[in-house]
Amino acid sequence: MAEFRLPLNSRPVRGVTHAAPPGARALRALRIYRFNPDSGANPRMDTFQLDASGCGPMVLDALILIKATVDSTLTFRRSCREGICGSCAMNINGVNCLACTTATRDLPAEIRIYPLPHLPVVKDLVPDLTNFYAQYASVKPWLQTRTPVPADRERLQSKEEQERIDRPAACILCACCSTACPSYWWNSERFLGPAALLAAYRWIIDSRDEATGERLDELEDPFRLYRCHTIMNCTDVCPKDLNPARAIAEIKKMLVERHS
Repeated sequence: MAEFRLPLNSRPVRGVTHAAPPGARALRALRIYRFNPDSGANPRMDTFQLDASGCGPMVLDALILIKATVDSTLTFRRSCREGICGSCAMNINGVNCLACTTATRDLPAEIRIYPLPHLPVVKDLVPDLTNFYAQYASVKPWLQTRTPVPADRERLQSKEEQERIDRPAACILCACCSTACPSYWWNSERFLGPAALLAAYRWIIDSRDEATGERLDELEDPFRLYRCHTIMNCTDVCPKDLNPARAIAEIKKMLVERHS
């Protein structure tokens, strides 16, 4: 039977409140999920009160400030700070997004920050992406060919052929889409999820790839592909404005056409 309540030892409890510095002019409160699996304690929600006038404009700036000046044990991933690497994906006020491109001015005075939903938590805001990356690798996200490369040139594409794969190829593997998908929450051990299926679609429609049939064979499964019920959460939360739901629908159409 499905469990709809968190086990008692995983329910967040009230944590520590860190008061704003004296003379704070623009008070913002960040309630942040804290969890250390080595401690054996329940997760907790710590509150950090900040002076926004002394902080950068993005949520990631606030997290960096907290780690540097208030609590050095706060753990999160980040790298490029430009919305390119996908490292700082997290759930902010109930929406999966990138902390580096989410402006604090667009959020209420209290900001609630959790790790990406559904995934096991390594520590604080760091999710375990092992299964997510394994699913991505399972679609063989590289060019598969049988014919030899021409001796005098590369494998060429027309402008139109390149434009077809341009948007699907822009995925940064932040996992915002897959972890926003209810079908993925319930079936992540077998359903590939929007990110992996978007990657599969990108190679299926690549004019240079010669393994289209094999790729479609691998996806023709009640769970790997067809657990997608077109809920559209994946498209709503994508920080790169991609459309995984459309890509999945196109794969389904290809399978139908192949059997018609």
